[in-house]
Amino acid sequence: MDEVRIDKYLWSIRVYKTRSEATDACKGGKIRVNGADTKPSKPVKVGDTIVARKGAVTYTYKVLQLIDKRQGAKLVSQYAENLTPEEEIAKLRAPVETFFLKRDRGAGRPTKKDRRQMEELWGNLSFDVPDDIAEQFATDFGMDED
Repeated sequence: MDEVRIDKYLWSIRVYKTRSEATDACKGGKIRVNGADTKPSKPVKVGDTIVARKGAVTYTYKVLQLIDKRQGAKLVSQYAENLTPEEEIAKLRAPVETFFLKRDRGAGRPTKKDRRQMEELWGNLSFDVPDDIAEQFATDFGMDED
């Protein structure tokens, strides 16, 4: 086997649950092979680097062997090396902030007054960010105060 379609390979090494999910990711520009966007039919070769963006995390894999049949999770390491940086994997453990407003069942859609009250509550929420993280964010994204 000299080459395998990228969508089939990603499905085989369990990056995506279905081949159609892998195909959609390729069509949606979420997959890059050796730094270039790719189509689902693009063949991969041994040594290629694949970058797959799933949600907030960008996974990186190196092709070790070609495979076109789905493998068990324990066998995946024979076919692909996971090069994903620890910072990306840490995004999976990041706390998710959620905000729920309780409305009585059957109360219908919020009125204009209800929406104003919800917006006021939302505006009063405080998200305290430690100074060192805020400074790092400002530096990373060019928001330094001049």
